[in-house]
Order: sequence, then C-alpha cells, then structure tokens
Amino acid sequence: MTVEAMRDRLIVGLDVPTVREAEQVVRDLDGTASFYKIGYQLAFAGGLDFARELASGGKKVFLDMKLLDIDNTVAKGVENIAKMGMTMLTLHAYPKAMRAAVEAARGSDLCLLAVTVLTSMDEQDMIDAGYEYDPHTLVLRRAEQALQAGMGGIVCSASEASAVRRIVGPNMAVVTPGIRPAGAEHGDQKRVVTPADAIRSGSSHLVVARPIVGAVDRRAAAQAILEEMAQA
Repeated sequence: MTVEAMRDRLIVGLDVPTVREAEQVVRDLDGTASFYKIGYQLAFAGGLDFARELASGGKKVFLDMKLLDIDNTVAKGVENIAKMGMTMLTLHAYPKAMRAAVEAARGSDLCLLAVTVLTSMDEQDMIDAGYEYDPHTLVLRRAEQALQAGMGGIVCSASEASAVRRIVGPNMAVVTPGIRPAGAEHGDQKRVVTPADAIRSGSSHLVVARPIVGAVDRRAAAQAILEEMAQA
C-alpha cells in the first residue's frame, strides 16, 4: 500500500485542552492528515462546534463520545450527531445500546463503532471492575454482538485485531488506538503495538494522538507513521 492510500486510515487524536491548540495541530498537519478524533477533553471546550467546522471544511471527524444510556437517549443523540456530518462515532458495545444506535443512524453515512475494552485496561483492571471475562475474551464476545447488531465497526487493541477481523469479516472497520511507533513511550496505554503491526493484524484505521500531537515536528511524525503503515 502507498502512503497516500494510508492517509484516510490514520486518525489523529486531537487530545488537547483548547480549540485554539486543536486548530494549530490541524494547520501543522495540513496536506499530511485529513482525519481527526475529538474526544471528551476537546468536546467540552468548544470541540463540538469545531467538529462541525472540520466536517464542513472537508475533513473527516471521528467523534469519540463512547455513548451508553437508555435506548431512547442513545438514539436521540445519534440522530443529532449524524446531522453534524461526522464520519465515525463510538458507543460502548452493549447490545441494546448498539441496536438503538444502528436504527437511529439508518440512512446516514455515520459509521458507528463499538468500543469493546479500553486499551488502558489489563486483566487486573477487568477483575477490579467486576467483569468475569479477561480482556481478550470480552473483546471477542462484544465483536460478535456488534456484528449481530449491524454496527459499522469495532474499536479494539491491535493485539486483538486479527481475532476480531476473523469474526467480523472484511467489511467492518477495525479501529485501533494505543498505537506507538517503535521506541515511543507507552504512557497510560497497556496493550500497544506499532503502526505496521496494527495494519498487518487487520486494523483498518489507526488512532494516534501523543506521538503526533506531542512531537516537535508534527508533520514529520505523522509522515513517519504513514510510511510505517504503508510498509505493512
């Protein structure tokens, strides 16, 4: 695959505290990246309006809200998010919530992503949270449920991507955070892999934040990751 072919598969996480800083990241990456993730931190600092601006300007936006609530509340939220022109939206992979979201998004271009198990969680974290499954087993169970619900994709660690891909087939998105180039610090992520390994494992999209946003030369950092992805 070429570097150009990988541009729509690299999602840059705008994990910054202000819209002004996010705008600077987007300017720094102009011509190199075109897909951006907006999560809680930025969303609650004016990031939702910024998400609309990015979408209206031709950028792709992954709104990482991890929705989970009663069916009607999830459905109404999804309906409005679809009207915003977002490309992707996350919700926790609970069967009832997923079914409500799929019905609400019907007829739109919004790709709904099921969050399986957060990449910051390991087996001890799962035990502490009261789950009876280890992370890998729960990821696969939730992937099956997401497929049955008609979701557009899965969010999982790249270490589970190949197993998830075997469950969901070739058409669903497999989006993997916790991506770290060789030699990079892991931070608070516990289940991490390199960009090339993630693509080889069946990931369709990679979410990368700190290794790009925190770099001295953001454009060079993003380009290096794209080149590594293309070598997979």
